[in-house]
Amino acid sequence: QVQLVESGGGLVQAGGSLRLSCAASGLTFSRYAMGWFRQAPGKEREFVAAITKSGGTTYYADSVKGRFTISRDNAKNTVYLQMNSLKPEDTAVYFCAADPSITTVRFRGGIDYWGEGTLVTVSS
Repeated sequence: QVQLVESGGGLVQAGGSLRLSCAASGLTFSRYAMGWFRQAPGKEREFVAAITKSGGTTYYADSVKGRFTISRDNAKNTVYLQMNSLKPEDTAVYFCAADPSITTVRFRGGIDYWGEGTLVTVSS
């Protein structure tokens, strides 16, 4: 049974930082591209960042480029999202996603696995 478990969310002031983690189990982690998505209240889920299986290439939404960094540790079956210079508009539930295809992760077309999400709240 595949599980993706996010952690690290919480309440932070604008300008602050948080580091999200997503621990994967039940799959061969190094064979999956990984991504982070977010969903704000009343809005659709949107792409945030993605990373290839080896970690050699990363992709970001324009809204987070230069502030967020995605990384992975294949030995620990974990993907991270370092979020700096947080803004109130970053407030959302953040979801981890896994799929063998980086294209699928980037464009959210039928992703194999999703986590349950972790809430990030940025106060002004």
